[in-house]
Amino acid sequence: MPNEDVKIGTVDGDLARWFGNTGRLTVQRAVGELRAGRPVKLVGNNGMNLTVAAAEMLAGERIAAWHRATGGAPGLVLPAPRLAHLGVTAAGPSYVSLGGLTGDEIDAMLLAVEPSVPVFEHRPAHALEAAALELVKRAYLLPAAVVVPAAAGTQTALAEVDAAAVADFHEQSARDLTIAARTRVPLAEATDAEFVIFRGGDGLHDQVAIVIGEPNPHHPVLTRLHSACLTGDLFASLKCDCGDQLRMAVGEIAAAGSGVLLYLDQEGRGIGLLNKMRAYGLQELGHDTMDADAVLGYGPDERRYAVAGAMLALLGFRRITLMTNNPGKITALEDFGVDVVGHQRIIGAVNPHNHNYLKTKARRAGHMLDEIGRHSFRK
Repeated sequence: MPNEDVKIGTVDGDLARWFGNTGRLTVQRAVGELRAGRPVKLVGNNGMNLTVAAAEMLAGERIAAWHRATGGAPGLVLPAPRLAHLGVTAAGPSYVSLGGLTGDEIDAMLLAVEPSVPVFEHRPAHALEAAALELVKRAYLLPAAVVVPAAAGTQTALAEVDAAAVADFHEQSARDLTIAARTRVPLAEATDAEFVIFRGGDGLHDQVAIVIGEPNPHHPVLTRLHSACLTGDLFASLKCDCGDQLRMAVGEIAAAGSGVLLYLDQEGRGIGLLNKMRAYGLQELGHDTMDADAVLGYGPDERRYAVAGAMLALLGFRRITLMTNNPGKITALEDFGVDVVGHQRIIGAVNPHNHNYLKTKARRAGHMLDEIGRHSFRK
């Protein structure tokens, strides 16, 4: 029997009390719907609403058919990097009119490496359309959103999400973060290791911290932020240095006596495994790692660090020495209240398969890898 003090009818009126932040829950629900190929309703201010679908889950012919059946209602929202690949210079996301475009031309607009599309009408996306694109990216789908104006106040079977909740999703996820479990797991490089599992992050999995030894929270804690890399961490891919960095970081923290490694669910610099594989395919065609992401529609680095800051706060580590070659991580953590008092680099093995990747990070992303240019490999 339920507790008589709990009135079941109050659950709908007070979801945040019972099940967490309502806005965050609606974003999670919308993400699930988009990944399943179903549209959602995005609610904005002043009565403006949109029906939103992930373009890649429909594909060109279905998008064109939807356009014909509704008298031209659907449009496409594309990010600036993808627009640049289509020959359009834009400062931010743009709304693209689909009038006259065939299904094949829409497919080319979405994903073609050498797109051949007719001249198309476009304009800067308004705030709600930009939020629709952000929502699709949250689902780790190709950053392209099909949008249709939706009437305000009408009841539909679609999951509804507020645009403000989409904008606040990552930082709200950080605020909702909790420690769910922690237990000792001896590692090859660090036998005195404890895994701490956090629930509430905005990725598709729980977030993980590995605490090695007994870090003193009153002193700077040696810390590594490591974004998950299935290919490098698990399968020892030679296309990156991630697996080397992961194991080296654990070993160096153990050698130093104590520290923490945050293992963050941000595959492919925040674009997800599927899009990372697409980017790898583009690299095989001659694009460097940053240009490959841009062809897909992504910026140079889509990762965010509010959740990492919250993980360190929950562990009681406010001052850290960061193990990184990326100055951007230092700035990002400081933005979320972490005092980064110093840093130390961590250089993985250089080989013929990752040499250009590492040179690109040094040359174009400002990573502290100047010595990489001194390596040379025969073709």
